[in-house]
Amino acid sequence: MGHGTSIVTRIEPEILESLIRTREAAYAPYSGFGVSAIAVSSDGQTFAGCNVETAHFKSICAEASALSAMISSGRRELAAIYILGTGEASCPPCGDCRQRIHEFARRNTRVILVDEAGREVHNYTIDELLPNAFGPDSLATT
Repeated sequence: MGHGTSIVTRIEPEILESLIRTREAAYAPYSGFGVSAIAVSSDGQTFAGCNVETAHFKSICAEASALSAMISSGRRELAAIYILGTGEASCPPCGDCRQRIHEFARRNTRVILVDEAGREVHNYTIDELLPNAFGPDSLATT
């Protein structure tokens, strides 16, 4: 499996501002680990999401939240998703979210992990994060 591209480029200031603002809205009283995500649809619209924890520990991830907002708007094609965690380390999507991203990704969809300074820490394709994935194409119709 590839490790994505480690690059030092800055993301658009509007994306970073939205990521930080949305992470501040995260509801993470149990872990203290706020995460935000911005899904960008193929037509360039952006959709923000944050993690939401509950006392029974079944949380909604930021990526799932952002994808839900995108889907609710009627869009079905993901161009990119930006993810910002808490602290210095990058915050890659969990296995469930990798599967969710795969569902709406295309070959050129990017998964971009961002740090506090607005730098791209890693830039992946979904195939790098979830090789040999089971998805819509795996369901043969006759």
